Amino acid sequence: MDSPRYFSGQFLLATPGMADPRFSRSIIALCSHDEHGALGINIGETSADISFHGILEQFDIEPDSLKDRNVFVGGPVEMHRGFILHSLDFNLSDTLQVGDRWGLSSSLDILGAIAKDRGPKKWIAALGYSGWGAGQLETELTQNGWSIAQGEPEWLYETRAKDKWEMAWKAQGIDPNMLSGQFGSA
Repeated sequence: MDSPRYFSGQFLLATPGMADPRFSRSIIALCSHDEHGALGINIGETSADISFHGILEQFDIEPDSLKDRNVFVGGPVEMHRGFILHSLDFNLSDTLQVGDRWGLSSSLDILGAIAKDRGPKKWIAALGYSGWGAGQLETELTQNGWSIAQGEPEWLYETRAKDKWEMAWKAQGIDPNMLSGQFGSA
């Protein structure tokens, strides 16, 4: 019997056949995937409602000279919960290190460090996450809604969110406009 394959540190790309409109054109950085389920952060859509300075303000953290940034809509689960995906040059005790690719932190300490320019060199902020129960992602992968891509950690830090989905497909040598939203069976 084959042992299960897990995809932490890789990216999920929504296919044109994605049935759930919340994930249309999504690119999700998989931060955890094991026998218990999966957790990922969507890096393909930014919030129109809140910026990074807005988050800092909610916690009375002064941004010093930090330029404001967009915040990503990480997924439909716990939209009030914030996450920082970041380069591995910064580590807190509660940082989830995703292989040798990036870190995932959700503490106020990382917000303060970023605001004072003492945090990771590369980072993005997201609200919410995408989650799957045990075996759920594996099932969805067989239903033509998602494709797995090894990708590059740099995909996280690319600033043009609306272009990331297309960029990710093209990085694999695939023109997403040529993909069909319809799938057949033999």
